[in-house]
Amino acid sequence: MSQNAIIVCAVWFGVMSLATFITYGVDKRRAKQEGERVSEKTLHILSLLGGWPGAIAGQKLFRHKTVKKSFRLVFWLSVLGNLIESVLVYGAFQHYRSWFS
Repeated sequence: MSQNAIIVCAVWFGVMSLATFITYGVDKRRAKQEGERVSEKTLHILSLLGGWPGAIAGQKLFRHKTVKKSFRLVFWLSVLGNLIESVLVYGAFQHYRSWFS
């Protein structure tokens, strides 16, 4: 994989993780203040789009979304899906890279 592709992936995961981490913090604050909550669907989509490291950090730091078993199951399935997707994209890139060189 080219160095530029690695940098793009690292930036993507970093930005998505930061956005997801902040979203977990916002949702936790709203939960405490009984405000309008962030939907679980939004949290899962952010995780699936590469923000799962930030989600894990947010869950640990804010002690948020750590008890509800149905949420945790979907969350870990989204992490697994994201990792599988990353491996498949990497494999496809390696396979087709020779076509463009």
